[in-house]
Amino acid sequence: MEIKKIKSENYPYLLKQIPSPPKEFYIKGSMPSEELNYLAVVGTRRFSNYGKDVCEKLIAGLAGYNFVIVSGLALGIDAIAHAAALRAGIPTIAVPGSGLSDNVLHPRSHLKLSKEIVEAGGCLLSEFPPDYPAGLHTFPQRNRIIAGLTTATLVIEAPEKSGALITSKFALDFNRDVMAVPGSIFNENSKGTNGLIKRGAIPITCVDDILDAFDIAREGENLKLNFSDNLSDLEKEIIIALNEPMPKDSLIRKIGKPATLINPALTMMQINGLIQESGAEIRKNI
Repeated sequence: MEIKKIKSENYPYLLKQIPSPPKEFYIKGSMPSEELNYLAVVGTRRFSNYGKDVCEKLIAGLAGYNFVIVSGLALGIDAIAHAAALRAGIPTIAVPGSGLSDNVLHPRSHLKLSKEIVEAGGCLLSEFPPDYPAGLHTFPQRNRIIAGLTTATLVIEAPEKSGALITSKFALDFNRDVMAVPGSIFNENSKGTNGLIKRGAIPITCVDDILDAFDIAREGENLKLNFSDNLSDLEKEIIIALNEPMPKDSLIRKIGKPATLINPALTMMQINGLIQESGAEIRKNI
């Protein structure tokens, strides 16, 4: 795929509004429509299973709501966000801390992911010349672009010193929304995100929180499940018991009813999209 230079008059509108737009800008692939909702999703390279699960679940829940996911192609949450967007059919934009040539693209291990992003109708963007290698100074500059391209930045897992927090600071400087996923007070990866929430970031605990922040009406609100009308008593028990993902055997023991009764209910709930089984664990989708 050819790398093209974008003229300054053709920069995305949001990017043109920041105090320091790039002097040069390069693209590989196709820029998604600016009428879509541009959301930056960033986080630590040293993610936990919690961070991965949250990232994948939130992005999957945005399918059908006209979002574009923007991130930095880095190891960890960035790559998880891009991959989750691809699975959900959501356009995604990667802003690496290097030029866009295959010879220098950083990190090298995500060359295949970068090609999948372009093939799916998204793009790679950089203010660095195509053969410019990544360096310590390039990543803060890249973070500025991520924040500048988007209406809001969502931080999923970040220690107190993190590139993701640099992106959130740029977002605040640009008068954009900052969102953060809360986490355990005992987890180093949650210190940055919990700190953002203490300082006024929008706490994100479900997809609806993101939709509310973007002032997007839910599609099919009348089809949303509600405990009083749409679930059987056993299904309610299962959903309540699934306060966290767990193996099927553990769930059956927790509910305290025969497996011959619970297994058929689990099968139907999975068919109806209420729960999913992944990695030998069951988790709820509502």
